[in-house]
Amino acid sequence: MRGFVINIRKAKNEDVIVTVLSSDSVKKYWRFFGTRHSILRLGNLIDFNIDESKKGFLPNMRSLSQVQFPWLFWEKHCLIWQKFIALFEPHLKDSLDLDPFYFNILLDIAQKWDKQNPKRLAIEAYIEILKYEKRLHSTNFCYICQTQLREEIGLMRAFIPAHPQCINSSTLNKRDIFRLFDTASTIHLDDDSISKIYEILLKGL
Repeated sequence: MRGFVINIRKAKNEDVIVTVLSSDSVKKYWRFFGTRHSILRLGNLIDFNIDESKKGFLPNMRSLSQVQFPWLFWEKHCLIWQKFIALFEPHLKDSLDLDPFYFNILLDIAQKWDKQNPKRLAIEAYIEILKYEKRLHSTNFCYICQTQLREEIGLMRAFIPAHPQCINSSTLNKRDIFRLFDTASTIHLDDDSISKIYEILLKGL
């Protein structure tokens, strides 16, 4: 089994409950003395075997190993990665069977994380997820007051456009944002806009 660790919760003693996003599911596993295992870290991609519990408890993880990426020891890159991947557990926690899309998009950007700006990669992946889930709002009307948007807009959670004054937000250029929606590329955005959009991303999927 291979998957990304998207949540870790302490259980009794030194045991932990680990939530793993694999190519076809989001599942919880029990790991005995998990607090002693340094590879059980939010955001890590791990390989492991499963022992099914005979008493109706969670399956047990065993024979753990970690898939390495060059940026894993870069503090800034790891922090951005962990904040991004933490969005997936609350978003997918009620899902049973998953399309490989979610696993594949994380694997794709993990392989680029040391080669491109990680905040830009996170934003582009976020757009791809909204498109996949058919939740990308590209309407020219404010979500709050339903009147037409002007040249400067704000963004709500899930990148829903609104008037900045309606949501008390920082301003972004409408043309730039709609180009982002169309292309899922941040190449045309300056670093100030990237910082603003990234903070909105952290509100959740």
